[in-house]
Amino acid sequence: MPPQLQQGVDFLNAEIPLEFYLVVGAIMFAIGAWGALIRRNAVVVFMCVELMINAVNLSLVAFSDYLPQANGEGTSYAILVIAIAAAEIAVGLAIVLAVFRSRRTVNVDEINTMKG
Repeated sequence: MPPQLQQGVDFLNAEIPLEFYLVVGAIMFAIGAWGALIRRNAVVVFMCVELMINAVNLSLVAFSDYLPQANGEGTSYAILVIAIAAAEIAVGLAIVLAVFRSRRTVNVDEINTMKG
């Protein structure tokens, strides 16, 4: 194998440091938090909350992979968080759909009372 090709294979097989995963997770969480605070559409807010949940899952899996005493517990917690997030989105979208049917809007600024 040519040395340039071997160098490329070695680079691809190199282990990515934990800090890279944590930086990506922090950036994802910050984008999700910014979107949840800035946006008015309830569906977009739910998508931003999902982005924040996925950032936490990335950190859980990264710590599970890098800590030898974790024994894969971070991955199992991440799967549990994904299941809970799916249930949360199902209930949240049902509420948004019910609000849309009664108010004809999904903007969170325009929904200020619970009366129908």
